[in-house]
Amino acid sequence: MKYDKSVYRSLALITQFGINMLVPIFLCTIAGVYLGRKFSVEWIVIPLFLIGALAGFRNIFIMAKKIYEKDAVSAKVPSIYGTQCKNTDQRDNTDHFKGHTSMDRDQSSQMPSSKPRGI
Repeated sequence: MKYDKSVYRSLALITQFGINMLVPIFLCTIAGVYLGRKFSVEWIVIPLFLIGALAGFRNIFIMAKKIYEKDAVSAKVPSIYGTQCKNTDQRDNTDHFKGHTSMDRDQSSQMPSSKPRGI
């Protein structure tokens, strides 16, 4: 049986969501159990569990935000061949490379940035 690549990508995405949610919860719970036994403060597990859950939700939110931003950018990018874009707002900007050769575009992308390099 041959599956489409999108099936594997979807499974990988679901797995990432699960891992991003469960790892902070488990780590904070384990830290809470350890600290509770070491300092005989057993109730510390509950706040650390909640902190882990909040951290997991934050991870999921950031990951989902990146995925949706990537989809939004790919929908707005004009085609190289001048065909119409998926997004009708960007239709007028498809000819922004008229008058420039491919060499001009390549040279402009290779220009050094004004940011200093790290030491």
